[in-house]
Amino acid sequence: MERVNSTLLTEFILTGIPYPLRLRTFLFVFFLLTYILTQLGNLLILVVVSVDPQLHARPMYIFLGVLSIIDMGISTIIVPRLMMNFTLGIKPIPFGCCVAQLYFYHFLGSTQCFLYTLMAYDRYLAICQPLRYPVLMNGRLCTILVAGAWVAGSIHGAIQAILTFRLPYCGPNQVDYFFCDIPAVLRLACADTTVNEQVTFVDIGVVVATCFFLILLSYVQITQAILRIRTTDGQRRAFSTCGAHVTVVTIYYAPCAFIYLRPETNSPLDGAAALFPTAITPFLNPLIYTLRNQDVKLALKRMIGAPGMKSNI
Repeated sequence: MERVNSTLLTEFILTGIPYPLRLRTFLFVFFLLTYILTQLGNLLILVVVSVDPQLHARPMYIFLGVLSIIDMGISTIIVPRLMMNFTLGIKPIPFGCCVAQLYFYHFLGSTQCFLYTLMAYDRYLAICQPLRYPVLMNGRLCTILVAGAWVAGSIHGAIQAILTFRLPYCGPNQVDYFFCDIPAVLRLACADTTVNEQVTFVDIGVVVATCFFLILLSYVQITQAILRIRTTDGQRRAFSTCGAHVTVVTIYYAPCAFIYLRPETNSPLDGAAALFPTAITPFLNPLIYTLRNQDVKLALKRMIGAPGMKSNI
């Protein structure tokens, strides 16, 4: 790779996603509204779970509140910087900010993977072992599991950031992506990146594959248990509760596998795929969990004081 007087880079330029110039204003407004609605939607869920006594005492909704915090964080890390791509002029990102963006994205992203697994395990216990559920998934265990997910995610993010930025960057500074992510940044390194690529593939592959396998295993057991429920209403409620989680997991894992778990290529589809875990999924989560979850909808009605709700408490 060409070197520029062997001087290490102090900033990067994110090229963003390609788009027709005539759509610049539309895309800026679209992602601005997406960001605002993402923050408001997840904040609403966080408030509802926090103030409603019937929700904040249940592990499922504690996990949902944590998921809302993560979604707000990922959206804040990525979307405002993405929106700058639709404004005039070149807006470089300082080296340190690029490091921070990569770290926090992988920190929150891996924490989200672990959290989805915990949510699947929680549903497995609730549906497959309902009588023992209050003992098996108590408040103390729920707190430990959430704290463990945060710590594991932080370690994962630190490993990825350290491995990526231990390499020298002294050549071209244009990152062919809309945020600082591992594959795009490694292409600019002035050293052999083979070890980094292998470690990234194994590390992220182990996290994604393990979490996905545990989620799949949980839902195989859950499906078998639901089919044994005698009442149609009971089956409907169980499928409705689990359906939201399955939808979110599918939207999240498919793009991540496409980006990180395949041979190194610079595909124009990478950017489009990355929009799902960074912008689309955080926006959709509040809609999916409120529109498909009867408990959350009832809690919202109680919070705004809808007539007839007090009798249901």
